[in-house]
Amino acid sequence: MMISVFPAGPVETNAYILACTDTKKAWIIDAPKDCAEELIAEINLEGLSVEKIVLTHSHWDHIADLAELKKKFGCPVVVHREDVGNVEHPGSDGLSLYFPIEGVIPDQILEGTEILTLGNMQIQVIHTPGHSPGCICFYIPEEKTLISGDTLFRGCMGRVDLPTSEPSRMWESLLILSNLPGDTKVYPGHGGSTSIAQESWMKDAEKRFS
Repeated sequence: MMISVFPAGPVETNAYILACTDTKKAWIIDAPKDCAEELIAEINLEGLSVEKIVLTHSHWDHIADLAELKKKFGCPVVVHREDVGNVEHPGSDGLSLYFPIEGVIPDQILEGTEILTLGNMQIQVIHTPGHSPGCICFYIPEEKTLISGDTLFRGCMGRVDLPTSEPSRMWESLLILSNLPGDTKVYPGHGGSTSIAQESWMKDAEKRFS
């Protein structure tokens, strides 16, 4: 497995390239503003073939370069069904847009229970609503890796005071993540990596739903 992070845009949103080193097949995960040029250069340098652009959720800072990357690679855009509307019509989630963002019609809609294949890797989709209705994480058990989007950061969770956020669903989502193996490395939507064990505070979710 290869995973590379590219912080970009006004709020330093992490874009990721996730690739199977055996097959050179890759995903782009999230598309913040001004990430496209650097991502394209890295993909060309590594000789990767982009199969999909997958979104952890649809907030503006994760989709600003989506249209440009889709045009470049001609590959499917993948998102959870509860966030489709804001990918097609950015800003329809009630968040202010600070610059124009071109909408994209998704090609593959997820329910949040799928197991997807990337080269020789099996990737589990985990629906983790709370920050937005359609937040999803990507879990690769064999690699002990979780790409958590804006559900889980180092030392904290994603915001739940936004127009479509739901605090109760967030705590349910954190409880799901807290039960992953402790040595699972976590790559979030902003900031540096962490692990499930380091975020033991998530176990507080058990008190809320016990």
